[in-house]
Amino acid sequence: MNGTNNTSGNCMMDKFKQVVYPTAYLTIFIFGVVGNGLSIYVFLQPCKRKTSGNIFMLNLAISDLMFVSTLPFRAAYYLMKSDWIFQDVFCRIVSYILYVNMYCSIYFLTTLSVARFMVIVYPFKCFQVTSTKYARIICVVIWIFVMASSSQLLGTGTTVTNSSTQCLDLQPNNIDKIFLLNNIVLVVGFSLPFCTIVVCYVFVIKALLKSKTPNTKVRASHKKAKLTIILTLFIFFLCFLPYHILRTVHLVQTKNGIESKCNLHKGVIITLCLAAMNSCLDPVLFYFVGENFKARLKNICKR
Repeated sequence: MNGTNNTSGNCMMDKFKQVVYPTAYLTIFIFGVVGNGLSIYVFLQPCKRKTSGNIFMLNLAISDLMFVSTLPFRAAYYLMKSDWIFQDVFCRIVSYILYVNMYCSIYFLTTLSVARFMVIVYPFKCFQVTSTKYARIICVVIWIFVMASSSQLLGTGTTVTNSSTQCLDLQPNNIDKIFLLNNIVLVVGFSLPFCTIVVCYVFVIKALLKSKTPNTKVRASHKKAKLTIILTLFIFFLCFLPYHILRTVHLVQTKNGIESKCNLHKGVIITLCLAAMNSCLDPVLFYFVGENFKARLKNICKR
């Protein structure tokens, strides 16, 4: 699930990966560490009123920072011409963290969109659902669920060949297990959250079209809710949707013994980089929709 097979025909996939992955991963690492590290610091600053949205975003930033911290090791693997020089257990952890981050990100973005949806569509019933107590419980459940369901990936470590020790590339002997896992996460980890966000967006637009012009405070809340769902949909369409589509097509062909075309191989590589890029885009979401995020960031800059 981490990558594609090695050189196929005249594709020269090894050379392509050894250029694209290190470039993308090291760039994402720099922006991801700065953006998410600063975001966590801002979210942890004392404030008068904590919101469920900020709790979801804080957990999202922690997940992103955890993931980007593994990217230098991924880059080193491809710079060493797909030779894993670290321990086998660390190979398992690096692969595991990628998918923990991806699906934690998807679920945290979904819960954030649902919380904003409740504020607009059910403003008098949303207090209990969007309270900070329930937000913390939801975050704990998401972490436990994703970490437990991704634990199967800890069972796949390095593969030693005559010339190198492989780690992050798809191994044919694991294809049946990976194909089954892909089908499960495609439904539970991506399709259901994506459909939930789309439904929220439709109902939010419908509610806003029906509502009369609200006061300034309510109007600001509505604007923030719309922006949250729009930015979340943008991240899904750019980062997660292409990767899940191409990964599934590639695994179906590999399982059926069909040699994937060169462009499909390269497409999987590029979309995996896009999926990793969500950790750089999340801080942009925090800046625009985080409760008092801009104000607290300005105070930090002044200090």
